[in-house]
Amino acid sequence: MAADDLFFSTIGELNARLRARDISARDLVDSFGDRLTALGPKYNALALPLLDAAKKAARDVDGDIKRERFRGPLQGIPWGAKDLLSVKKTVTAWGAKPYASQVFDYTATAVRRLEKKSALLLGKLAMVELAGGPLGYHSAAASVTGPGLNPWDTTRWSGGSSSGSATAVSAGLVTFALGSETVGSIVTPSAFCGVTGLRPTYGLVSRYGAMPLSWTLDKIGPICRCAEDCGRVLEAIAGGDEKDSGSAGKSFYYAPQYARDLKMLHAGFAAVDFDEWAEPAARLDFAKALDTLRAMGLQFVPAKLPDFPYGPMITAILGSEAAAIFEPLVASGQVNQLADQKQIAGFHAALELPAVAYLNAMRLRRTMQQALRQLLSEIDVLVAPARFGPANKVSEPLDQPGDPNRQMPKDPGLTALVAAGNLAGLPALVVPCGFADGMPIAIQIVGRAFTENTLLAIGREFQNRTDWHKRRPPTLT
Repeated sequence: MAADDLFFSTIGELNARLRARDISARDLVDSFGDRLTALGPKYNALALPLLDAAKKAARDVDGDIKRERFRGPLQGIPWGAKDLLSVKKTVTAWGAKPYASQVFDYTATAVRRLEKKSALLLGKLAMVELAGGPLGYHSAAASVTGPGLNPWDTTRWSGGSSSGSATAVSAGLVTFALGSETVGSIVTPSAFCGVTGLRPTYGLVSRYGAMPLSWTLDKIGPICRCAEDCGRVLEAIAGGDEKDSGSAGKSFYYAPQYARDLKMLHAGFAAVDFDEWAEPAARLDFAKALDTLRAMGLQFVPAKLPDFPYGPMITAILGSEAAAIFEPLVASGQVNQLADQKQIAGFHAALELPAVAYLNAMRLRRTMQQALRQLLSEIDVLVAPARFGPANKVSEPLDQPGDPNRQMPKDPGLTALVAAGNLAGLPALVVPCGFADGMPIAIQIVGRAFTENTLLAIGREFQNRTDWHKRRPPTLT
């Protein structure tokens, strides 16, 4: 195996090599650790290396493997955590200057569960400051580590807020990473960086030890090389947790072989998403992706989201909850240390949101969830572009994307799917499906609550028939 192949191996491939003693866990820590510390800062993807602890854990893994004590597919696999997940006695900065020296005396549940599976945490990965709350960031530079740079083209953005997590997997700095999503923070960077991301059903993965942004929207999920790796990681981190009041109390077992026959699945889509909303350079590969899904047996039917004000609902709910969480930051004046001036203004404005707006949005959300549940009782999954085109230029304001002269379609299609899926707490799988202007593009597949195995079965078969997830960005020197 060539040296570069090591860094772009899947979990299964590395696990097989470890069991065969073709390579040691310490070898993996040394190799990936050198790459992470050398290239991570060049992409603004590394928040904090944790290599000493990883080397110590690797010795234990090698001892177990020598004695044939196999502890599952994640044993000895190098990974990274988004820097909103606490690791005991290490800095967890949340991507923001006011928290640059913040240290917790406990470890996040998701991190602890991976430790129990003997996965090797190499470092904390960069993120957009405070995960973009509220409500979002307007500059790619809105992070204490600087703008997330895309491995495919460092003049372009890696996406947010899980910027470092997607970059690190895309560039082969770690084998997998954990990210988080409130409204698109796994979907967007996975699509922009050409990796596979899974947003789990709300409550399936504990948020204990993670920075709260919105109690009723936050989710933790894996960003990996392929759908199968996402399933392996989700199995390890899922499960009930009494320390998380939003926990669904459910476990997850990766078993796509028992998912329904793909030929029995009805996939809802809106043709306008792929024909008109998609940027022209992306349309050909999006069309090929739909052809591949049809060849797999999925029965495509026209679909339309229930008519709700998804954007204003997100604004009221996320804004109100984030304002309550970060009220001390604003009151202390430390909010002014954030890098994005419009984001600072957003925090001040969020504190002025009336309670009635929040309560009305939450009531309307319940009606919306019921309507979406009805839609998904007739359709098994919804398929749409994850983003309608490739990553933005780092130099472009994020609140003014695209060509201002471009005529937008009147039919909304499924353009609100990310917002709707997050409001309803539904799972989504993002899989690379091609390129536009030399940059990755991806589709998203959204399903009913707790149907991750169905999504993963679709993603795995799609990736059996395509090689987009195997493409590698150029390596920086």
